[in-house]
Amino acid sequence: MIWLTVDDYGSGGWTAASDAVGRARDYCSDLENGAILIFSAPPFALPRADLDFLTKLRPAESRLHKHISYRPGQDLLRGFHGDGNEPRVRDVMRRYAAETRSFVASFLTPYAGKLQLDYTSFRAFEEEGRSLPVHKKNALLHVDAFPSRPTRGARILRVFTNIHPVKERVWEVADRFPELAAQFVKQAGSGGFTGRSGVARSLKRGLSVMGLPVRERTPYDEFMLRFHDWLKENTAFQTASEGKERRQFPPLATWLVFTDGLPHAVVSGQSAMEQTFLIPIEALVAPEAAPIRVLERIAGRALSY
Repeated sequence: MIWLTVDDYGSGGWTAASDAVGRARDYCSDLENGAILIFSAPPFALPRADLDFLTKLRPAESRLHKHISYRPGQDLLRGFHGDGNEPRVRDVMRRYAAETRSFVASFLTPYAGKLQLDYTSFRAFEEEGRSLPVHKKNALLHVDAFPSRPTRGARILRVFTNIHPVKERVWEVADRFPELAAQFVKQAGSGGFTGRSGVARSLKRGLSVMGLPVRERTPYDEFMLRFHDWLKENTAFQTASEGKERRQFPPLATWLVFTDGLPHAVVSGQSAMEQTFLIPIEALVAPEAAPIRVLERIAGRALSY
């Protein structure tokens, strides 16, 4: 089952604390195997004043930034300009990052102490009919991979909250990663999962040693980015109906999903908050389901270093 409603954990924590360890591990396993965990309301503090403030903003769309983003490690806001509201937007997103981090560490305890806080985003614009380059369109089915932030095999966990006061956020999903990879890896051009040449890898390592901000891409990262683009470009995959399901997330619904392991598309919706975490392989309860392990079984060799 892809869609799982969580009814034993809320803003006050677990309803049955005696079973918390086992339930947390079960939910981690569900997520890692391609489920989406759904809460009818945010299981963490999300002040009404913050919601009202964000949904009343009228930010200008940018060709450089698909969303308004916040980088917690640098306390840096990107993609929002003008009208003097930048400090408050930063404050709201900083609070969302802190609240979701505490929530994930409490709810998914196998990840506590190991999860890495990545970017926060406010997705202000209506996704349906949005004019974006193909590779940036959220409305096309894809698995996530970051062009500038290679994960080296760590999994991409995302927490979403629909903060629009009346509009549902509509998602479509397709087959989970093991089935997807078995069907499409060769068509997508794995190239033997060779990744960059040894010379390129050595050059990037040298720049990193020199203190320059260069993050080395593994063969896994190279393939996942190529696969992300290939899926979005593949008209036959996008239009096929087999194996696809839709779900409407009402206002204030919050959901968690490993977006590297489940092809997903935002069919419609406006005004959503999102927090990304990276979960290292050693923290997973079902590492065999991780995309890097699936691809390594196909390739017959390690895809990271």
